Amino acid sequence: MINRRTLLASALPVAALSACSSVTRSVRGAPAILHAYAAPRPAKDLDHAIVYRREDEFCAWTYTRGFWENADGHLMQNFDALTVDYKDPDFINHNNIFANSKGTKQVTVRSTDRGRTWNGANPEVGVLAAGRATAKPFAASGPINYLDRNVLVSSFSSGFGTPTGRAPIQVSKDGGHTWSAPSELPLDGLQSLTALNSYLVRPDGRCLLFMFEVAPDGNRRPLVYGSLDGGTEFHFMSYITVEHDPQEAAKSNQKASSLAFSGHRWFYPRGTLLRNGRILCTLRCQRDPTGDMWTEVYKSDDGGRSWGFLSRVNDFGAPGSLVLMSDDRLCMVYGYRTANYGVRAAVSEDGGQTWGNELIIRDDGGSWDLGYPNAWEVEPGRIGCIYYFNSKHDPLQVNGGKRHIARSIFAV
Repeated sequence: MINRRTLLASALPVAALSACSSVTRSVRGAPAILHAYAAPRPAKDLDHAIVYRREDEFCAWTYTRGFWENADGHLMQNFDALTVDYKDPDFINHNNIFANSKGTKQVTVRSTDRGRTWNGANPEVGVLAAGRATAKPFAASGPINYLDRNVLVSSFSSGFGTPTGRAPIQVSKDGGHTWSAPSELPLDGLQSLTALNSYLVRPDGRCLLFMFEVAPDGNRRPLVYGSLDGGTEFHFMSYITVEHDPQEAAKSNQKASSLAFSGHRWFYPRGTLLRNGRILCTLRCQRDPTGDMWTEVYKSDDGGRSWGFLSRVNDFGAPGSLVLMSDDRLCMVYGYRTANYGVRAAVSEDGGQTWGNELIIRDDGGSWDLGYPNAWEVEPGRIGCIYYFNSKHDPLQVNGGKRHIARSIFAV
């Protein structure tokens, strides 16, 4: 005799079976559900706003130029603003834009209400550069208590992403209003150092800097430096990955126009400390920075001394900004440089081991030239992110619309 549950199960589609464990168990020989597939869906309660836009400027690279939160919960975002003529795509190609621009400035915008509004109409310009000229040397800034949330760190490389890169470091003790002069980190026998304003502070007070080395052949390898007692010295602690990708997932026979536009398996490391003491490191992986890229996560259970692979977050999209939410869920926000261009997110409920179905924050980009988000929790259950963007609705289209800084807030 066929019982009622078996008859019901045989009539249900696979998606329904995965949502009803009691029915699934009653079907003899039915395979366990390993992964639930669902199409990307729009995030809930979306709110978008422009943070900073100037009609004669190309604004970009928020992820690497510096993002901080001070003791008052105020947020600060630094980015590049280049004065350009949007006359043709080649003129604003990333390989050419710095040479073609009429001027480059570092702009810092602040928010005092958890990212809902920003002072983009009246930002701060060149704050870090001004600090370099007037502040005491970094070595004279000690001792530095990195557990003080008004102590902020900036480290961004000269020769970014090249075999000649070096990593100067600066510190602010007043929540980002003034900065020390830069002090170059020691190479400790490395070929080079590329720093991208990526750091975390362990509960014991040690500051970990996440950077990557670039070899003469362009191979990139992410690594960690740690502060010493007193806080003004940093030295090599560990590599995050093996030297070369054994799968050669980013290898390509196509000659790239530059090292930046080559395939790279692991770079742009950024650490996040979980409440159980585990450290996660987000890595960008790419075959082509104009579209084919993805985000991976590595883990360390010994404070950053050793690392292992944990998960791949998505099919496409990088770099990713990871938020530890107040309910212990993880939300990863990333630029999406394939059609439809925009910004997306994924959520993990098991510490980053697996990731849920993709959330579309926006898909109205005019080209691949966007993304680089930084994300934070606005309030429990709501995530904010700030990024650079170009819109397909912009009246002017030069491989997308004019590049500007925008923010989005959504519910998880």
